[in-house]
Amino acid sequence: MTKPIAISLAVNGEPVEALVRPRQHLADFLRDTLGLTGTHIGCEHGVCGACSVRLDGDVVRGCLVLAVQADGAQVETIEGASDSGELASLQHAFAARNALQCGYCTPGMLLNAAELLARNPSPSRDDIRQHLSGNYCRCTGYQAIVDAVEAAARAGAGGAP
Repeated sequence: MTKPIAISLAVNGEPVEALVRPRQHLADFLRDTLGLTGTHIGCEHGVCGACSVRLDGDVVRGCLVLAVQADGAQVETIEGASDSGELASLQHAFAARNALQCGYCTPGMLLNAAELLARNPSPSRDDIRQHLSGNYCRCTGYQAIVDAVEAAARAGAGGAP
C-alpha cells in the first residue's frame, strides 16, 4: 500500500492539513475528508462539470486534479462561494427561472457562471452557452440556465471572484 502524503492548503479560506492517498482526487478529498458535499461527483472523467471547484482562482474539474496537486493552493468550493454572498444574484436568478430542477449540476453551473460574469459582465446568450457548454444538465434543457445567467448579468452580478 502506498504511503499517505501530507498536504497543506486553504479551503474556503480555512487552513487545512491532511494526509491523503497519492491518487485521491481533489473532489473525493473535499467530499469524503472535509465533508464539503456541494462538490458533486458525476462522470469522473472531467466531462460533466459537476465537480467544479476553484483552484487558485480558476475553475477546474475536481475529479481531474489530485489532492496532492492542491498542496499549497487556495481551493474554493460552492460552499465557500455561496457563504461569501458572491453568488447571491446568480442563486436568486436560478431559483426565479427554475434553472435548478434536480440541483445536481447547479454548483458547477454557478461557479462557471460566476467565472464568466467576472470575465465578461455583459455576455451575450451565445457567450453564456459557450462558457457553460462543459457543464451537463439533464433536467432543464439549458434554456432556463441561460435565462438565469443573462438575468444575473443584467442585474449586475458580475465581478471578480
